[in-house]
Amino acid sequence: MTRFEYKVVPAPNRGLKAKGVKRAEDRFALALSTLMNELGAEGWDYVRADILPTEERSGLASKQTVYHNMLVFRRILEEPAEDTDSPALEEAEEPLALAAPDDEEALWDDPPEVPLEQTAAAEEAGPEDQRREAAAE
Repeated sequence: MTRFEYKVVPAPNRGLKAKGVKRAEDRFALALSTLMNELGAEGWDYVRADILPTEERSGLASKQTVYHNMLVFRRILEEPAEDTDSPALEEAEEPLALAAPDDEEALWDDPPEVPLEQTAAAEEAGPEDQRREAAAE
């Protein structure tokens, strides 16, 4: 099963200045693509952008809700190398032998029937009564 780890970073607030990039939209796009390319070089895949609310202090006693633009990235979580000394692996390496029952007919027999009175009594009894009966047996 593939497992991922996630990284959430704030989106850039301002654009980057560069030669030939004059408009505000182009500068912001440059800042965003630079950030995404840096994280992509580290193995992070871009997932989505979210606007998330946080409650921040405003003054001494009051609070206000502020919204932040966040970028979500993920990458495949490296699975730890399998431990060859573990007993579970040793058991799995051995071929499984299925034990045949003495009486193969027993596999196809119907389960024993429980009298209707016992099943009705068990349904009426609460969990407390069932625990007492199990302890008594």
